[in-house]
Order: sequence, then structure tokens, then C-alpha cells
Amino acid sequence: MSNRPSRRTSPVAFPGEPPQPDDPLLGFSPYLHRAARRNSITPDRQRAFIAALAATGIVTQAAREIGASLEALYRLRNQPGAEGFAAAWETAIDRGMQRLEDCALERALTGEERPVVRGGEVVTTWRRYDTQLLLFLLRQRRGHRYGGQERREEEDTRTDAQVYAEIDAMIDRMRENVAAGEAEAEDGA
Repeated sequence: MSNRPSRRTSPVAFPGEPPQPDDPLLGFSPYLHRAARRNSITPDRQRAFIAALAATGIVTQAAREIGASLEALYRLRNQPGAEGFAAAWETAIDRGMQRLEDCALERALTGEERPVVRGGEVVTTWRRYDTQLLLFLLRQRRGHRYGGQERREEEDTRTDAQVYAEIDAMIDRMRENVAAGEAEAEDGA
């Protein structure tokens, strides 16, 4: 990484640590080709793909690492008998997303350094904290405290009759407000 603030690269751009060989993620049952060809995605290549996917979280990058096309990987994933590979794929994506969440949380908490440029030169830097990102993460990870998922699930438990009654009450209040506004306008005229 460069020491110049304008040249720094986000940690998200770099892959995380690949899983260890004894990681349960790599213990899936790979798809076995009936008649393997020279360019088949063998069990070893399937495991290499899953390891790269867990480290990066990016399917394209993992496919490039094992030298396979996206089409071949998706076709393999959807084959009958490739359920183990498909499940490992989803788990690897989840690990990649966890890495992304960790980077977002770090950015929200520690901020990011921004340069102040005058006359084409960096004269100082300032730290920008992303409050919106922090609030989003709090709502997602601690919804019961900060009004995220649990709150929405509570609202979803209402019956149709309750929702209609609330809408009717809102419409009635709106009509009353409009009538009150018209009465004020007449009194003022």
C-alpha cells in the first residue's frame, strides 16, 4: 500500500485467508463426472474453487483462479449429484460476505482517511466516519435494539383486518386534516 492517502486500497480488494485443508468447508462430497474429460472440473479443482471463493467471496475471481468458466461452474453446480458442491458454494459465499461485513464494520468504526488538496498537493488529511453505514450495521446485527429485522417481523404478524383498520384510520385522519385546513382557509378569507 502507498503512504499517500489518495492511493490507499480498501482491504476488501485483497482476498482473505483461504480455508485450511482440514476445514469442514472442503469436506463436501464433490461431483464425480461419469466420463471425465481433460478439461473436467475434478474434485480437486472443485475444492480449489470453493477455497478461493471462501477467500474472496467473488465467483468470477475464484473461477479465474482454477481456470474454469462461469458457465461450466454453474452448469456443474446444477447437476444432479452435485448437491455437496452447491452447498459448499453457498457456505463459501457466506464466508466471503462475512469478510465484507467485517470490512464495512471496520470502516464505520475507524473511518477512512481523506486527503485535503491545495495547489495540487496533499496538505493534510481528515477522517470521515460513515454514520449511515454504522446505523445500517447496527440495525442489521442488533435489530432487537435498533429497529431492524425483529421490528419488521413484528409488523408482519398483523392480520389483514388489522392492516385495513389502520389504513382506514389513517384515511379518516387525512380527511379530517383536509377538512380542518379548508375550514381555516374559509375563516381566513
